[in-house]
Amino acid sequence: MMKIRIMKKFYLALLFLGIFVGFLSSCSDDDDNWTPVPPTVTIESENGSFSTLPMESIVLKAKIDNPTETNLAWFVNGEKVATDSIYTFTAESIGNYNVSVIAYTTNSRNHASTSIEVHGKYKYGTFIINEGSMGKTPGSLIFINPKGEVTENAYYLENGGDLGSVPQDLFILNNKMYIVSQDGGGDGGFLTICNAETLKRERKFEKELSDHVSKPTHVAVLEDDIYLRDNHGIKRFQPSNGSVTLIDGTKGARKNTMAVADGKVFATVKNTVVVIEAGKDAISNTIEFDGNVSGVIKASDGNLWVSDASGKITKVDPKTYAKLGSSTVSEEAKSLLNPSYAAAPSITAKGDTLYMSALKSIIYRHIFSTGETKLMVNVKDEVENVGVIYNTCAVHPLTGKVYFNSIKSYADYKINHISVFDFSGDEPELNANYENYTAFPAGTFFTYNFE
Repeated sequence: MMKIRIMKKFYLALLFLGIFVGFLSSCSDDDDNWTPVPPTVTIESENGSFSTLPMESIVLKAKIDNPTETNLAWFVNGEKVATDSIYTFTAESIGNYNVSVIAYTTNSRNHASTSIEVHGKYKYGTFIINEGSMGKTPGSLIFINPKGEVTENAYYLENGGDLGSVPQDLFILNNKMYIVSQDGGGDGGFLTICNAETLKRERKFEKELSDHVSKPTHVAVLEDDIYLRDNHGIKRFQPSNGSVTLIDGTKGARKNTMAVADGKVFATVKNTVVVIEAGKDAISNTIEFDGNVSGVIKASDGNLWVSDASGKITKVDPKTYAKLGSSTVSEEAKSLLNPSYAAAPSITAKGDTLYMSALKSIIYRHIFSTGETKLMVNVKDEVENVGVIYNTCAVHPLTGKVYFNSIKSYADYKINHISVFDFSGDEPELNANYENYTAFPAGTFFTYNFE
């Protein structure tokens, strides 16, 4: 009996040993098949922006989703710069920087990357061109950055000289700014080409144009072709060979902003919009309207907005030239769409919401999709010393705020306002009012409209 009990205990021990070995074997198999899960990592900006000026900082944070201890390594353009969860990025030079972070454990790793744009002071913001006063105040360029800070004479500040006399218009393409002046001279000549981020002058054209243009007022650019509107029509200037050619069919082109869409230039001649294609010496097409055209601008969807003296605003396809629809403003606002001596278009738009003021102190809003026209504000009720309205209002394409320039009188032009209105609420709000910066403002230009 004793022998049997011993044998039973022996076999029982063997059984438990087998189970234990099997358990170990199973665990060993699980270990062999186990795949470490790499940490999830993303890069966040403290202020939500990945764009900054030289020597200004962006605080970046590595957001990690991993239960185990994780190490970090930050890299800028491939160079290791930090190992903490928070990294403050600063760069001296303009350019695009690749910022990446590697998150790693003993058994796994993962990474995330982003691009940070370090841009020049003038790349994003609002410009106002001043004609100046002959013999008293030279033409100038005002800049308002997204923070609302004003640089009073930006071109002079960066170049140490004045623009050509009576500057009227500007255009931005491929990081270059083209500024046209009616009478030339100065540091800028008839046409000035600047770096769009720094405003440093790269080229000026004085003698090259003096015998070929008569009071040029507006400019548009298609790669190597620069189009200048003057007293004779619209001329194509090619800096590469110095040629200046009058575009056939543009005689009488209105002194007003030209629009660029679908790689073509659109300008106004009486009751038509004429189409100019790159490299051609004659207009390619003519689009007719019920009244003399007072404005042609590029819409946010790539189409065109056209206003005319009949009181209509029409959307036009720049590819086919088809009219995609028209909307008539209210009777009391129709006069605001009459052509005038204003150098800027009669309409300005954000999406399908358009504003108009002509050369009056009133600002009307027209919503194209609904056909509703509404008086938004009489600027004289909100701002002192509003006497002469020298140009039309302009709406910011991102914020929707409306900019309005006014001067006290032709004699007291140094008393003036750049008034910024917010119409998003039930009542108009004077969001900002910059005093005594302008000198006969020819137009307001948002860099975002040229992107």
